Amino acid sequence: MDIDTASKSVVALRATVPDDAFTAAGLGTSREGSGVVIGNRGLVLTIGYLITEADEVWLTTQDGKVHAAHPLAYDQETGFGLVQSLGDLGLPAVPLGKSGAAQLGDAVTLVDGLGRATRASIVARQEFAGYWEYLLDEAIFTAPAHESWGGAALLGSNGELLGIGSLRLQMIEKGQVADINMAVPIDLVPPILDDLVTRGQADRPPRPWLGVFSAESDGDVVVMNVSPNSPADKAGIQRGDIISDIRDEQVGGLADFYRKVWGLGPAGAEVPLRLVRDGRENWVRVKSADRNSFLKRPQLQ
Repeated sequence: MDIDTASKSVVALRATVPDDAFTAAGLGTSREGSGVVIGNRGLVLTIGYLITEADEVWLTTQDGKVHAAHPLAYDQETGFGLVQSLGDLGLPAVPLGKSGAAQLGDAVTLVDGLGRATRASIVARQEFAGYWEYLLDEAIFTAPAHESWGGAALLGSNGELLGIGSLRLQMIEKGQVADINMAVPIDLVPPILDDLVTRGQADRPPRPWLGVFSAESDGDVVVMNVSPNSPADKAGIQRGDIISDIRDEQVGGLADFYRKVWGLGPAGAEVPLRLVRDGRENWVRVKSADRNSFLKRPQLQ
């Protein structure tokens, strides 16, 4: 499949989320982005935050045809979302490539659901830690940035799907600030795809979730906010707290913080944290939870 053919299998996605949804305040109740057809029966891969807790999803092909869709799954670990069209999209599936084989400098194309394409190159492949308790061992970063990145298809030179657009970030190179995109690599999909389709979730224990939004500052993990009624909120963690230790080990940055928490066991594990607040240290014990238990489940339309 060439790039032009693959590009036509990228669709626009619009999702509506109830006002009382857990993610409504942070992500909004009306979300728009893109998705890419990966199955001949209208299976569409997107970035998960677009469809989390959605009660209504619509897909629009590039020729203007609109189809209702059902949100099948959102995988917390990878960040992928999966949608099933309830009508025949009439579009071929884009073949999944091998993102692990992509090299720095490789030419790629980001395409959104309106058919707008940005020709770019891979500028980095490295670890990415998101403030919302999210970590990729090796994300794909491309430049120049696409203006409509959410759920956009990252295509290789032969039209194969290498990743799904997730974020727009900034990179400093030679003293200049440049906008770049981060894509979730497609190699994370095949091991969990069947489970997402048949079970609505990957067949692995959910990770412990605290409900903290954190940033890294000079190697320290600083709490920016906590989710209301989350385990962190119930434990009294506050904005501005520095998370310095987990159990008896010092925290060495945001990625290390997540790995240490997840290494304590599945969701429900107790997480002992040493906090520094206003120069004073204090230990708290946080009863972690399954993040999915806070979210509304997809309802068949």
